[in-house]
Amino acid sequence: MLHFFYSLFFRIALPFVLLRLWWIGRTNPDAFVRWQERLGYVEASEEPVIWVHAVSVGETIAAAPLVEALLRRNPEIPILMTAMTPTGSARARALFGDQVRYAFSPYDTPGAVRRFVDRVRPRALVIMETELWPNMIALSRRREVPIFLINARLSGRSARGYERVASLVRPLLRSISWIAAQAEEDAGRFLRIGAKPESVSVTGSIKFDVEISEEVRAESSGLRRELGADRPVWIAASTHEGEDRQILEAHQQVLKEYPDALLMIVPRHPERFDDVAELIESMGLSVVRRSQGEGAGNSNSGQSSVYLGDTMGELLMLYGASDIAFVGGSLIERGGHNPLEPAAWGIPVLSGPHIFNFETIYNRLDAGEGLYITPSAESLARIVVHLIADKASAQKAGSNALAVVNANRGALEKVVDGIVERV
Repeated sequence: MLHFFYSLFFRIALPFVLLRLWWIGRTNPDAFVRWQERLGYVEASEEPVIWVHAVSVGETIAAAPLVEALLRRNPEIPILMTAMTPTGSARARALFGDQVRYAFSPYDTPGAVRRFVDRVRPRALVIMETELWPNMIALSRRREVPIFLINARLSGRSARGYERVASLVRPLLRSISWIAAQAEEDAGRFLRIGAKPESVSVTGSIKFDVEISEEVRAESSGLRRELGADRPVWIAASTHEGEDRQILEAHQQVLKEYPDALLMIVPRHPERFDDVAELIESMGLSVVRRSQGEGAGNSNSGQSSVYLGDTMGELLMLYGASDIAFVGGSLIERGGHNPLEPAAWGIPVLSGPHIFNFETIYNRLDAGEGLYITPSAESLARIVVHLIADKASAQKAGSNALAVVNANRGALEKVVDGIVERV
């Protein structure tokens, strides 16, 4: 019954959702492109595909090693990647070119999902993290499509929310062929809200299997030379509205101790690039935008104090050009973002207190002494100044973070093996 009301609500809301999409598309044309795919009108597939669903940029990046491994194992099976956001779709295209197919995910109405499944004919559905879309799962299962929930995580907060709609969630979980949980805590929560014990395994997080290519390392080294090899550089990555000002206030405090320090700030969403640039200037800080191709030491006004990362797909490289990394979405109640990319570079990882989206990963970094929690602008500034001043402490924290990454590698092969066995 709850599933019926869910579908009814989504059907009623759909015209308003499309209207909002059109409205956003007036200023961001990418948002409205290929809108028919969201209603299930996608190009028909000549043969069944492995459908990999990653909702946005973060999940798309996490899915990349998995897709690469599947392409190596079974190059004859076509892969279709879907995302809900234009940036997620664009990132997938940048990663894989013509190696895989792409589409926007269908809105979760029975009609849209049915049209989508009829056209792409999935032989398996691989869902990243915890995207429990009732009609996507129910209709795929009705077609006897094996469903895999990969890199699955479930915070205590989310589990409590799902328990309130147990009659909707339990049948969905029991339709999933395999839940590859990141940690024992995640597996326990999935079981608590209705997953079948035989369908749940603990594989670890495939995000620990992050690889930094020689090409990225070379590009990062080049950028660091351009920024200034000897000046202190720290990055605030994947920032959200509500925390940019706090980060910039922290940088103002850092500049009092180290006037040549550089902050690289990288907003999570591209539509905020201009707003953040205006905020930086309104606070009296000089800024250079990466999209304009200038180095932070070569602006017309002299050495800039803020470098705005306003391009897409370069965050891993930007981390490598930094001495210290703050991972955003954590000074506000957004739940944090993936800290493993800076950890893989062997640099100190800083975060705000709101990290429930990556609870297990942060706990492991904390236990390994590779993490600093900074609950305020003042605390953030104090830790950054400390790490700039005490290079031995910074090097030790970075080495500890890298050691945590290396100690937890190996989930990717377990996950690929599990999928191949069941397809």
